[in-house]
Amino acid sequence: MTEKLRHDLRILFIGFNPSLRSFARGYNFAGRANRFYRVLHLCGLTKRLYQPEESFSLLDDYGFGFTNIVARPTLRADELSRDEYRAGAVILRAKLEHYRPRIACFVGKGVYVAFAGAKSAGAHWGFAASSQVAGVRDFVGPSTSGLVRMTLAEQVSIYQALADAVADG
Repeated sequence: MTEKLRHDLRILFIGFNPSLRSFARGYNFAGRANRFYRVLHLCGLTKRLYQPEESFSLLDDYGFGFTNIVARPTLRADELSRDEYRAGAVILRAKLEHYRPRIACFVGKGVYVAFAGAKSAGAHWGFAASSQVAGVRDFVGPSTSGLVRMTLAEQVSIYQALADAVADG
């Protein structure tokens, strides 16, 4: 539904799951308070501020794709079960192995922890010391949900490392 995948992606953004609003609208990160597109623009990943309705354009304009670790939409990510995360991690690994994006950007430390499991103990913001899928660099960024208690400036500063890596090729 809000999944946008293809080969040769520069970045595959991986969320927890679609919010009810994103699911209903059919666009990624479409919640009213979600800062995703503002963060992308302010850190330099996009030249202009995109709207959720334009998320399809990011695939062609920048090679940015979208998926989630769990497909089921919910009001809040904490409504997802451990079993859903475990099953989603298997599916996500298969997607990463098939599509081989240059960078897998986990939009939320919890997404990365659910995917990498015990190997992610001590996960920190930015590029992970090792990748979970050979040839795909893992980047852990904060969730851009309006429920996150982090300032916009803090979020942008973390994603700046991702923008710098993409700019460097």
